[in-house]
This record gives sequence, C-alpha cells and structure tokens, in this order.
Amino acid sequence: MNAPLFSASNLRKSFGGIAAVDDVSLCIQAGQVIGLIGPNGAGKTTCFNLITGLYTPDAGQLAFKGKPYKPASPHHVAQMGLARTFQNIRLFKSMTALENVAVGMHAKTSQGVLGAILRTPAQRREEIKVQKQAMHWLHYVGIGAYSNHLAGQLSYGDQRRLEIARALASEPALLALDEPAAGMNATEKLKLRELLLQIRHDGKSILLIEHDVKLVMGICDEVTVLDYGKVIAQGTPTQVQQSPAVIEAYLGGLHHAESRE
Repeated sequence: MNAPLFSASNLRKSFGGIAAVDDVSLCIQAGQVIGLIGPNGAGKTTCFNLITGLYTPDAGQLAFKGKPYKPASPHHVAQMGLARTFQNIRLFKSMTALENVAVGMHAKTSQGVLGAILRTPAQRREEIKVQKQAMHWLHYVGIGAYSNHLAGQLSYGDQRRLEIARALASEPALLALDEPAAGMNATEKLKLRELLLQIRHDGKSILLIEHDVKLVMGICDEVTVLDYGKVIAQGTPTQVQQSPAVIEAYLGGLHHAESRE
C-alpha cells in the first residue's frame, strides 16, 4: 500500500488537565472517505481542530503527503492542500455566493495587494479566471443559479453547499468536513450524500465528522470512533457497527451525554 495522504500518530491535547484527545492515531489514503464519529464530548472536534491548525497538539505527530507538519495556522494548513468547513456556518453573509467562493481561492492567487490596487492587466486576467473557477464550483455543488444571491439569503442547506464549494475552490488534496449535515432536513441530507459521493468519485479524499451515523456508514471506507478522547474502534463501517465498545458508547452512555462537551 502507498504511503497515506494524511496520518496522525498518538495525538494528545488537554484543557485544564482534562484530556480531550488521548493517543489518537488515524490515516487517510488518497481517494478515501474516512469518518470520525463518537458521542457528544468524545473529542471529535478537538481532534479535527488539531488536524486543521486551530489547535497545537500537546504531543503526537501529523504528516501530509508524506511530510511531517506542525499546524502553525489554518491558513498554513490550507496552503498545504487541506481545506475545511466548520460546524457553525462561517460565510460572508453580506457578500454574494460567487464572492464567497472567490475568497476561498485567495491562497492560489499570485497578484497580491499591489496588483489589485493598480488593476494591472495580469491582475484583471487573474480576476476573470477566479470568477470562472468560482462559478464552476457553484455549479458543481448545485447552486450555480444563486451565484449573485447574498449568502445570507440562501436556504440553510444551500449555505452548507456554499461552504463546501468555497473549500473545494482551493483545490485541496484533503477536504475536512465538520458536521456538514447538521441542521439539514431529510431532503437536504440526501442531496449532501450525493454531493459527497460525487466528490469521492472525482478523486478527492474526505475526512468527515458527522453525528448522522447513517450518512457516515453509507459513504465512508473506514470509520474511527472516539469516546472520552480515546479511539475505541477503527475499521470498516460493518466492523465498527458490530463493535461492543461502540454499541456501549452510543447506547449505554446516553445517561451522561448531556454533561459532556
């Protein structure tokens, strides 16, 4: 097997003496969809933030495309080729859908501030290219008809799609999605599933954190399950679903779920 596109080894992160992530390891091969799930407070979001540069690990190693990295910032991680969305929608709601996607391409542009001020021919050519590519990604996620609508005027499901389009616009090797189905109705979730399968078909790798276990099990190649910051199961969806530890975490632990992160 080839070296993984991404790997995390023995990640640890504590807050106030409490281990939110405790010795977590996972890897993603090129073209794979990997799910990261667990009950509320299991450490999923902390782990996700370690991978994508919002947090710095207390211990452990991260590697991307075969090279170790220390996530200095989300911007640095995005330039490496790892794009993410957020659990809480983070769009520029007073900007159009097209403008929001164009913003996601900033790491790939070359003209800089001076070119924008002087409106040089090279800057204008690059701007036209950016607009064309932004439209491509809006059509790709199914909202091309709303390119000139303000992001804040889009439906909830379309705002989620817009976030994915913006992430894809940076042409990442790995797309990290944080609860993309959160708040969606059944119809919106079905459309999301179709979109994620299309992204996978087109060769993108995906790291997916999601509470909708049915969605995860339906599209992921492998799933890692966390509970209290520790990995309690890793394997195919079938293997994970049959794990006694997973069954206990989701069913036996319901009485204390509300007190967890």
